Amino acid sequence: MFGRIDHIGVAVEDLDEAVSLYSERLGMPVQHRETVEQQGVEAVLLGVGENHVELLRPLSPETAVGRFLERNGPGMHHVAYGTDDIDSALEQARAAGLALIDDRPRAGIRGSRVAFVHPKSTGGVLTELVEAAEGH
Repeated sequence: MFGRIDHIGVAVEDLDEAVSLYSERLGMPVQHRETVEQQGVEAVLLGVGENHVELLRPLSPETAVGRFLERNGPGMHHVAYGTDDIDSALEQARAAGLALIDDRPRAGIRGSRVAFVHPKSTGGVLTELVEAAEGH
């Protein structure tokens, strides 16, 4: 189902401050910045070896990340696993009895296709499946 860890998602209130911390103080290079309207976030990918840390700032308090920040404050939001075939991975997750937030993939950062598995099925950790766009 999973091929690799793609990224760790971190919810933040001040994106520029978080980018400064991760890039300048922790030495992770900024690789991409994008507003993902469908998910209600502005996101920044920072490089860590072959993987990423994804910083997420909600576009409004009503988004999933906005509600997460209200309940929990800033911090780790999700773990994302890469797959070469998200449709197959979703079928495997469904067959394994996992509760899916997304029955079908939706648009993610850099043209990826993503889907989320509910944390109640994965030991309390929000889990994202990511099929990278060609060339990423």
